[in-house]
Amino acid sequence: MTRSDLVAKLAERFGQLTQRDAEFAVKTILDAMSEALAKGHRIELRGFGSFSINRRPPRMGRNPRSGEQVLIPEKLVPHFKPGKALRESVDARSPGNNATAPGDDTADADATMVDNQPQR
Repeated sequence: MTRSDLVAKLAERFGQLTQRDAEFAVKTILDAMSEALAKGHRIELRGFGSFSINRRPPRMGRNPRSGEQVLIPEKLVPHFKPGKALRESVDARSPGNNATAPGDDTADADATMVDNQPQR
């Protein structure tokens, strides 16, 4: 999903929002999150996940062309850790998983699951 897909979905879901208003809302949220991370704050969205900053320590690297050793400086990088509800939701919808997603009423009521294999 791209940013424009998110804007379109938001405008579609909330009819009172124009495309422009939805775009402004998405921009405002993402800007606020970017600013918070830039200041070193942690962002936690319950049920979705958390964003934080990880420190990558300085290390020695190698220039692939010359083979010369190069000092790679310390970096601060954004990190996302999915929440339990998001992990479970994604796992439930994975192609190899026969379990149904929460709220999915399409499961056969007569089937039972044993070791993630349907049994009849």
